[in-house]
Amino acid sequence: MSNSLTLAPAPRSEAAEQVRAEVREFLAAELAAGSFRTHVDTWLSGVDPGFSKKLGERGWLGMTWPKKYGGHERSAMERYAVTEELLAAGAPVAAHWIADRQSGPNLLTYGTEKQREEILPRIVAGECFFVIGMSEPDSGSDLASIRTRATRNGDGDWVVNGAKVWTSNAHHSHYGIVLVRTSPADPSSRHAGMSQLLVDLSLPGISINPIRILDGGHHFNEVVFEDVVVPGDMLLGEEGNGWHQVTAELAFERSGPERFLSTYPLVAEFGRRVAETGDPGQLAALGRLSARLLALRQMSLRIAAALDRGELPNIPAALVKDVGTTFEADVVEEVRKVVDVTPSLDSPDPLARALAEAQLHQPGFTLRGGTNEILRGIVARGLGLR
Repeated sequence: MSNSLTLAPAPRSEAAEQVRAEVREFLAAELAAGSFRTHVDTWLSGVDPGFSKKLGERGWLGMTWPKKYGGHERSAMERYAVTEELLAAGAPVAAHWIADRQSGPNLLTYGTEKQREEILPRIVAGECFFVIGMSEPDSGSDLASIRTRATRNGDGDWVVNGAKVWTSNAHHSHYGIVLVRTSPADPSSRHAGMSQLLVDLSLPGISINPIRILDGGHHFNEVVFEDVVVPGDMLLGEEGNGWHQVTAELAFERSGPERFLSTYPLVAEFGRRVAETGDPGQLAALGRLSARLLALRQMSLRIAAALDRGELPNIPAALVKDVGTTFEADVVEEVRKVVDVTPSLDSPDPLARALAEAQLHQPGFTLRGGTNEILRGIVARGLGLR
């Protein structure tokens, strides 16, 4: 892991620019054909398994993974170009997002050969989707206080009891990587005794309950486990190593462009409006947003390049997530103050629709992936300030 906030600049990649052009051409054709409509925050809300499969067919899932598991052994910079274009277009990528972003890399690092061979090719094909099983009811941001337990039965399998919340799109997914306690909590080491299990979400004893957001959308869930029997060979990594594995996984979760591009469709629509009006106040707001967006992009690109080098920049990733999601919320406020439109999901005005979507999703921006307060604590601790 890296505690330094100084990362080398991301090198320019001709291969990344080539694949970027290919993705733009593909998206333009899909939009023209009406296969999707641009929305805000589609890496959470845009579930379209058919679209994910199209991306798999084009080699745009599992891009950096070994070919032996169906991957394409391309660079992190090429993958970054693909994800950036998909997010900017507001494409429906939520079905495969978690699996491609972090569950697959987690399996590559900690999974058994059998787990990799059975699951990774299906993720690459856009046919297998994952959820994150970390947060729990009543735990807030204190992940070390989890109470979901897994105990071995007489057959050597795991029996899981407990609940997870904010499990995005669990009702559309096949597996969850679930953080559980496999031994009692130790007062002297709160992070000991945790493990990760690969859980098939179709197993008996699993209930998936919707948690609706402000617009009534069903993306989040509570997943309840009641005496769920998970095969013994579905332990991910080492028993008791769950905290270390989760910490490593979060570097992938927190550093990507989705942490500041959820509201990009609103920024783009606002830019089009400003080009029409030439209003000085709107131009100033667009300038402020553009400057921050460019800086965030450079930060995120440097982290992608570090991952390409085999580094694990967990502290810079936490900082990008903090600054990025703050920016996303500020986008809503900056635009709202300078445009004379009434936000409405049913409006014929695309700016009014994008503003309404962003406002309704805004409360989740600084919560998912770790609250800003927790992230700042991680950065301070990593820099030796606390």
